[in-house]
Amino acid sequence: MFKFILLAGILMPVLVKSQSLSDTVQLNLQEVIEIAKEHSTAAVQAATIRENQYWQYKTFKSNYSPQLTLDGTLPQFSKTNIPVIQPDGTVEFKPVINDNSAINLGVKQNIGLTGGQLFLGSNVLRFSDFDRKQTRYNGNPLIIGLNQPLFAFNSLAWDKKIEPLRYEESVKKYKEDMEVVGRDASELFFSLLIAQINKDIAAKNLANNEIIYKIGERKAVLGKLSKDELLRLKLGVLNARKAVVQANVDAETSDLQLKSFIGFSTANQVQLILPENLLSFEVDKTVAVQQAKNNRQKAIEFKRALLEADKDVAKAKGENGLKVNLFGTFGLTNVANQLPGIYRNAKDQQEISLGFQIPILDWGRSASRIKTAQANQKLVAATVKQAQINFEQEIYTTLRQLAMIKEQMKTNAEADITANERFEIAKKRYFLNDLSITDLNIALQEKDQARRDYILSLKSFWNAYFNLRILTLYDFSTNKNI
Repeated sequence: MFKFILLAGILMPVLVKSQSLSDTVQLNLQEVIEIAKEHSTAAVQAATIRENQYWQYKTFKSNYSPQLTLDGTLPQFSKTNIPVIQPDGTVEFKPVINDNSAINLGVKQNIGLTGGQLFLGSNVLRFSDFDRKQTRYNGNPLIIGLNQPLFAFNSLAWDKKIEPLRYEESVKKYKEDMEVVGRDASELFFSLLIAQINKDIAAKNLANNEIIYKIGERKAVLGKLSKDELLRLKLGVLNARKAVVQANVDAETSDLQLKSFIGFSTANQVQLILPENLLSFEVDKTVAVQQAKNNRQKAIEFKRALLEADKDVAKAKGENGLKVNLFGTFGLTNVANQLPGIYRNAKDQQEISLGFQIPILDWGRSASRIKTAQANQKLVAATVKQAQINFEQEIYTTLRQLAMIKEQMKTNAEADITANERFEIAKKRYFLNDLSITDLNIALQEKDQARRDYILSLKSFWNAYFNLRILTLYDFSTNKNI
């Protein structure tokens, strides 16, 4: 059982707060994430991929529904010369002018269980001879047929097993992609937050260095400070000014990067709110692994990969052995001088055929294809088995990281407070000539580093937390699926 700390700032309702006396927009972590999920390019891409997969799934489903089609040729006019064999065996070319039009209405239904196809149709053929002024009709008022491969690979049956898994993957993948958007937004949030804190530190350090330098000038006048030490103080002011300029550039760059990623179009400067109010929650590693298996796209991908390997073996066997095809039709047929006559006193029509193909000698081609598919099947099984181990191990690693970061956060928070207090004491001692400039600079550096370490530990914690959400698609702070 792992117990962690969450920052309450992320649970705040989404509300962009603008300062009344400036153009600065204040945002907390949750607000940044919500904006990214709503407006970022990455979120739009994830939604587009999900929509694309949805329509692919609809296309697959349509293969198992009746297909109604109407086709024909209206007209098929021909004016040409054709060869005609004469009674004495010679050939004469005779001019002909005719129209041979046809129309067919049909319904087709795939049979997923057997891989065959049922069809039902009605067709009419109209032939007009313009030279002889004759018109004849031929057609099938009704025809029912079956086209059924035997002992063959049934792609329809395999697709019915695999395609629903592929669609379920896309649904879960979309959720994961949106969580990745949240994690990436969090990364940029903390990058800007660190830049803003560095900017604030640089401004405070400049102010402190200027005060210390002024005091140093007074001490130098009284002979209590050497020229070398005074120059060191002046150099400290100059370096602090350079640090302010660089910190301003870094903050501006990070501000633009965050806005660009989350699709935040405002030209106002963003001021981030440091999330420091803490909440506790617990994570059981067994529950985490089970939620990952229930919710993640990877778990479905493992099943699909194994089924596709089985499908390839079945395809290799079905396409390389005995092939038999049964085709049969039953219906009505008729000829007439007028179109209505086609549908009066129609005669029976039947057709049946059984075709086969047996490979006699292929120099081992069939056996090689089957062995290749079986070898790939073993490779996929081994790959999936290792991926499943890595799948669980990644969750355990993230949980351990969260536990260690939690302890590190406590230490860094305490170090931040302690280093700040120590610097204030060191500054007072320096004013009283009880501390050297070297020791004062050390206290200043330790204060700055402690502050940065605390912010970096917060960043590490949130990165690990969002990784856990991605790995499980489960929110342990609310105990609900994402």
